[in-house]
Amino acid sequence: MPPETLTTTPGPGSGPAEPERVDVLIVGAGISGIGAAHHLQERCPGKTYAILEAREAIGGTWDLFRYPGIRSDSDMHTLGYRFRPWTAAKSIADGESILEYVRDTAREAGIDRHVRFGHRVARASWSSEEARWTVTAERADGSEARFSCAFLMMCSGYYRYDQGYTPEFAGIEDFEGRVIHPQHWPEEPEYAGRRVVVIGSGATAVTLVPAMAKDAAHVTMLQRSPTYIVSVPGEDPIAEALRKVLPARAVYPIVRWKNVAIQSLIYRLSRTRPRLVKKLIRKGVVNALPAGYDVDTHFKPPYNPWDQRLCLVPDSDLFRALSDGSADIVTDRIDRFTTRGIRLESGRELEADVVVTATGLNLLFLGGTKLDIDGVEPEQSHLLTYKGMMLGDVPNLAFTIGYTNASWTLKADLVAEYMCRLLNHMDAEGYDVCMPHLSDPSVSEEPILDFSSGYVVRAVADLPKQGSKEPWKLRQNYAVDLRALRWGALEDGAMTFSRRVAAPRKVAA
Repeated sequence: MPPETLTTTPGPGSGPAEPERVDVLIVGAGISGIGAAHHLQERCPGKTYAILEAREAIGGTWDLFRYPGIRSDSDMHTLGYRFRPWTAAKSIADGESILEYVRDTAREAGIDRHVRFGHRVARASWSSEEARWTVTAERADGSEARFSCAFLMMCSGYYRYDQGYTPEFAGIEDFEGRVIHPQHWPEEPEYAGRRVVVIGSGATAVTLVPAMAKDAAHVTMLQRSPTYIVSVPGEDPIAEALRKVLPARAVYPIVRWKNVAIQSLIYRLSRTRPRLVKKLIRKGVVNALPAGYDVDTHFKPPYNPWDQRLCLVPDSDLFRALSDGSADIVTDRIDRFTTRGIRLESGRELEADVVVTATGLNLLFLGGTKLDIDGVEPEQSHLLTYKGMMLGDVPNLAFTIGYTNASWTLKADLVAEYMCRLLNHMDAEGYDVCMPHLSDPSVSEEPILDFSSGYVVRAVADLPKQGSKEPWKLRQNYAVDLRALRWGALEDGAMTFSRRVAAPRKVAA
């Protein structure tokens, strides 16, 4: 296992401390960062590494979000790591179980000993002379720590942890009840026996409504427009049947590939035969709700399936809450908040004691880290992504952003595997620098995400772009990425390799 190193702090009156030196620096101790460290230990055992984590605990998203009912929005056989089978019965797992899974992974592999908590990365500066990154992190006490690494792995997710998205609501200051954003859930929300309005129709809203309906007097999901919602079994019956006759390590890849195939099929059908998919989804909703329910008002989106992410509900929990009357859906626009609740454009007023603004995320590429290369800061929106995991003309840096149409970890595992292949190839050939470079003038720029969800639309102009051709094209396709990242050629004409050329030493006269 790579040796542990310690950060040094300058003493009074001294100059800046020398940065802590590691081979690989991983930013983020969530599901991606812990997975990347595991792959690194296993495939590149001679490499030293450290993980910088802004928070005080391992878990990322699953440590941050604490709202009622938080769970995975995809099955755990694909959200789980490839190298560590998910063995629990629940396929759609609660947040606490996922957090325990990630932390157990870190502890069992000794990865937790490499995490520097309370270190928020602010800047990463590349030196061509040294062929290394110098990374500056801000500690919770306001001091700074510096790290030097040959390769930088950004596993910081894609949204702002300190601030969720909330639109400007007229009159919100007049509301006498409590307003809560799910990203900042209080320890004592005090909603039992009270009237709750959840604003939103995405994954967070459809999770909150049935969970809060168990204790609240009543919960209303207030949506501006509907979302496609599909009920799935909370436990995978095929996985449970196979576990009775096969060991867990044999069952896991079978079920994983079965679920990958189903996800891919649904996505392809949504793109090629959207009317058929709409019909099937609507049929499922009609069957899950009481006869005569106004399905077309509340469950008929104005877009095609997978123009935005489908929402999964385990064992029809949302539909059951709507059926038993503990919750309802209102499809309308907000005019303004009042002292007692929310007045809608239709003139109706929803009375509420608690309003939950499940209105989305703010995207933040690379966790907001400022990059500079030999003192020059590249314009983020002008960068081109390579294989959906590196940036054109940015050396020795990779990032992890999962799929929009499948589980996050499917892509995270592939990115970490590719990173290890790349590092081992560089060692074998004596290279110090790897950098994607576009030399094909026929490649044009395209938005990095072809997705109409609000959080994407708000940020896409400021994000890096993708190219119109491979390997600059971002494929939302696990099978295609599997071929390109696990088995594809490293020297593909776009990836350049070089050796460090240090500046000549000055000779004293």
